[in-house]
Amino acid sequence: MEQQPEPSAQAPKIEDPAPTEVVENAPVAEQPAQTSTKQVHSLVIDANAIIRNDPTVSTLLSQAEELYTIPAVVSEIRDEATRSRYQTTLAPFIKLRTPKPESMAFVTGFARRTGDLQVLSKPDLQLLALTYELEVERNGGDWRLRKDPTQKTVNGKPPAKQEETKTEEQDAAPETVTEADAPLTETTPEGVAQELEKVDLNQTSVKAEVEQAEAEEDDDEEGWITPSNIKKYQAKEKGGAGKQQTQRFLQAALITADMAMRNVALRINLNLLDTSLTKITFLKTWVLRCHGCWKVCKDTTKQFCPSCGQATLTRVSCSTDASGNFTLHLKKNFQFNNRGNVYSIPKPTHGSSNTKRIVGGGKNGWGNELILAEDQKEYVRKTDEERRTKYKDLMDEDYLPSILTGSRGPGNGRIKVGAGRNINAKKKR
Repeated sequence: MEQQPEPSAQAPKIEDPAPTEVVENAPVAEQPAQTSTKQVHSLVIDANAIIRNDPTVSTLLSQAEELYTIPAVVSEIRDEATRSRYQTTLAPFIKLRTPKPESMAFVTGFARRTGDLQVLSKPDLQLLALTYELEVERNGGDWRLRKDPTQKTVNGKPPAKQEETKTEEQDAAPETVTEADAPLTETTPEGVAQELEKVDLNQTSVKAEVEQAEAEEDDDEEGWITPSNIKKYQAKEKGGAGKQQTQRFLQAALITADMAMRNVALRINLNLLDTSLTKITFLKTWVLRCHGCWKVCKDTTKQFCPSCGQATLTRVSCSTDASGNFTLHLKKNFQFNNRGNVYSIPKPTHGSSNTKRIVGGGKNGWGNELILAEDQKEYVRKTDEERRTKYKDLMDEDYLPSILTGSRGPGNGRIKVGAGRNINAKKKR
């Protein structure tokens, strides 16, 4: 028998595929444009958001394309745990940038005119200037911002819309129709009857019923709590007035918890976000208002009016809306407290050469060493004493609590100004 040839161990040859024809200028399928799901392009972060880790790093990266801050904010992080967390999680994604002198000059002048400059630090002004600078860069100008706190509207319209309005005004020519060119229509009783026959009364009634049913369904949906509107109801319960979810894409925004920074940002019309990434459109806070010269002081730690120098500051609530309007909410028929002003202050007493103690200043010496102005030596001495005794080492062997030493200061930690409320009160028999 003839032996069959053994199969070769070599791999079978694969034929080359047919050469493909290369077509020049072939139409390429257009890929759909990738729409970004993030809310903000450039987000400026303050130190309080980094220290508190609210919002978290994952939330910031998912909602913002670029993160910015200033070098002074990094130097404010002194806790070792917070600094290590910042270096490992946020530092690789955040950009450090210092604003230009022109932006600093604008923000400083604006804050001076609003009265917030005295309570804003240099890092606060730099953060506001950086947000202003990014806003101008991303939007191609300051057309959506305000240059002055008293300005009612923004600076102008977007550049694209201005060009469109100019071209429309140039291209659109007024068309005049003369009476001779207008078509003549005759209304005869037969034509009116034919038009009435064309109208289907059943169809119009069905449309009215459908519209009424849809309106009822909408009312029912607003009344019930569903997974789609549960966040809106939760925001109402928490008192989320003045906050709205960022629905459109923001070019630049700022996250901060400082009320003075928020006030300046809203009045410039910068985009301001809360820690929950909701856009803030309304602010309510407290200021001091002098009832002697009617000036407003933003520094709530002051005890004397910076304008007239008297101890006539009262605490007043104020608000700032999205239009930049600053409003003071005064009580109706407010009456100032005149307790302690019935009797005049006793005359000061002099010393004696024979070291004899002379007690003066009224009953129990209540008129001695009264503080009535900020430039008094008694007030300066008190502030220096408080500054020295502010830091107390609890582990010191010589430390004693105030209840044992007898040094009992005022309950609110402020220096006593004037004679007090109860100095002229009626005594009980």
